[in-house]
Parts: sequence; structure tokens; C-alpha cells
Amino acid sequence: MRRGIAATALVATLALAATACGGGTKDDGGDTRSGGELSGTVTWWDTSNDAEKASFQKIAEAFTAKHPKVTVKYVNVPYGDAQNKVKNAFSSGSEAPDVIRADVGWVADFASLGYLDEVPADTVKKVDAEFLPQAAASGKYEGKTYAVPQVIDTLGLFYNKKMLADAGVQPPKTLEELKTAAAAIKAKTGKAGLYLRGDDSYWFLPLIYGEGGDLVDAKNKTVTVDNPAGVKAFKTARDLVTSGAAITNATDGWTNMQTAFKSGEAAMMINGPWAVADTYAGDQFKDKTNLGVAPVPAGSVKAGSPQGGHDLAVYAGSKNRAASHAFVEYMTSQEVQVQSAKELSLLPTRTAAYEQPDVKSSEMVQFFKPAVDKAVERAWIPENGSLFEPLKVEYTKAITGAATPEDAAKAAGVEFRKILKGWK
Repeated sequence: MRRGIAATALVATLALAATACGGGTKDDGGDTRSGGELSGTVTWWDTSNDAEKASFQKIAEAFTAKHPKVTVKYVNVPYGDAQNKVKNAFSSGSEAPDVIRADVGWVADFASLGYLDEVPADTVKKVDAEFLPQAAASGKYEGKTYAVPQVIDTLGLFYNKKMLADAGVQPPKTLEELKTAAAAIKAKTGKAGLYLRGDDSYWFLPLIYGEGGDLVDAKNKTVTVDNPAGVKAFKTARDLVTSGAAITNATDGWTNMQTAFKSGEAAMMINGPWAVADTYAGDQFKDKTNLGVAPVPAGSVKAGSPQGGHDLAVYAGSKNRAASHAFVEYMTSQEVQVQSAKELSLLPTRTAAYEQPDVKSSEMVQFFKPAVDKAVERAWIPENGSLFEPLKVEYTKAITGAATPEDAAKAAGVEFRKILKGWK
């Protein structure tokens, strides 16, 4: 895969993607125009990780090649802090960003609180016509569009090709096969088969989907995390650890997982395309061809992995809304998405981007695109993001043995019903 281009070429290429806005002397968003040009400052809060942020900052600041009177203020906000930090900034209006990078599960929440500006009608038409339908759906709330999809993702099984080959095993297709493969890897190398995050409930989703379950049934307003499929999923998480197939940790899971996998202490991990760039930096993957990615192993019912990703949205209280919407359109343009796919192995949300040579040549993108097409779409409800904190508490208890799977499922259900008022 070709990675990186010269900075001057980046500015020239991405400048073509920026969308010019119409004339006038003052936009209803409060941004002053000079000679029909956009001007002022657009502050963007970006939640990308350490391996991605330098690339996104460079791309964002290249917006000024098309709009030289606009200054882009780039701020990287750690993902784990972002949801609450954005809410606090929006609710107070003090030093709030003009544009945010929001997890797809946050959009309905922010929109329901009146924090997001509606996407302009002409952009909505493009989103509905030119973007992946499942990605477009994440930016809508009650029939209106409040965000434009930037990237889409799901989870896959990352594996160390050499370690699996040395142990004489193939990438497992089921969790039972994973346990067998892990035992062979342990016997051959003394290393762990799988690192499974125990501190983040997003990693619980493939387990509950694999048992044919889900967290909630939004259509019927029913909590389902504590039904038999949910209990089985908590049991599966614990069994992977007690059987020796997986190692885990209740804190700092991202760092522990990446370190274990990159150093060869674990032969496999479950992760998404956002982890590819960082994984390539590990000692085990100096030869990039040693990294393999396969579908998340199936549970007793099926294989299932969540639809994830990030959208870009404009703050309803922004004093520079026209420039902010132009910035969002630029950052979600095909040229920018192709650049992100080439440099970071991130999946575009524009359908036509997958026909571009730099996307077609990305092995990781080409793997994850079919996986995304089969990913389980989550309930786009305002409470979506709020469910993950109580779920994390119970998932961590179950996977570490601090609570029985049955008690963890029951407790999660209780907490869900406190959040989802009136749900069964």
C-alpha cells in the first residue's frame, strides 16, 4: 500500500475538494465575508487517535488553500473524554467548537438536545445520493440530517500471520476454533492466543451479536441485554479468559492490547481499521505483510460486528456557520476520504471513493469494506452513548470474574431501564 505524499502535493490535491460558498456580506450564521469570500476562524475538535491526528490536522489546515481568509483551529480531544467535554462546551456556549468529530452513537443525543445545526439542504441531497446508506443513517435524527459521515468502520480479527503459521493454525472462524488455535499457539510459543479488551463495552457487541442478541430492541422499546442471549454473551466473555484463550485487563485496555499485539505477546486481537496505522508501527509488523485481518469469529449463532464510525457536525451556536459547513463538506469530500484511506487505512463513507485506485490498492480497506456491509447497525437513539458506561461496568465485572455473567446481565438491564424511561 502506498502511504503518504509530499505536503505541497497534499495542499494542491485537497484544495480541489473544498466547496466554495455563495456571496453576500453577512451569513445568518454570523460569519463576516469580505468580497464574497468566507473568513474568520473555524475551530474543529477532532477525536482521532495518536496515529491519525497529525494527518487529520494537516488535511484540515489545507482547507485554507481554497479559503485563505479562514483560519482552521485544530484541537485534538481524547476520544474517552470527548462526549462529556463536547456536551459541557455546547451547553455553556463557552469556548465551544464550531465543528466536532462525533462518534456515530452520539449524533442523536446531541441533536435531541438542540446542540447541532442542521446540514444545509443541498449537502443533504448529496449525502443521501452519494454516501453509503448505513453511514448516512447515523447522521439523522427525527427525519432531519445533523451530521455528515466522515469514516465508517467495524471490528475484525487482527492476527500475526507468522505466529499462527508457526503454530500450524488458520485464522479461526468461530470462538470455539479460536480456543483451539490459542491452545496451539500457547503450546508452540508460550504466548497468548488473543488479547480481548475488558475495559470497553464496545468489544462486548460482537459477543452478544454472535449469540443472536442485541442491547436493545428500539422498535419495540425493549431492553434485551439481559435476555438469554445477553447472559450467554457475558458467559462467553468470561470463558475466553478462564479457558486461557484470551488475556485481558480492566484498565488502559487500548494501550495494553496494542502493546501485547505489536510486541508478539498476543497472536490475535479484535480491533478496527483505526488501529491499522498504529499496529504497523510495532516490531512484529515492520514487514506489513505479516498483519492479517479476518472476520470476528462467530459465536454459537452467527458472526456479528457493530457498525461504527465518525460523523462531522456543526454547533448550532457557532458564529461562523457558513464556513463551518463548508469545512465539513471539504473534510468529507471524496478527495479527503481517499487521502485518509491511503494514509490511515480508514474506510470512506462515499460510495464512489471505493472505485479510486488509492482505495482499491489498500488491502485493509478492501478487507473491511465487505465487513462493514455486513455490520450490525445500532439503534440511532439519543440514549445510545449513555448505555455504554453501565454496560462497561458490568462487562468488566463479568470478564474479570468480579461478578457472575448472570448478575452482570441482570445489573446491566436494570441500569438500561433507568436510562430508557418506560422501556420494557
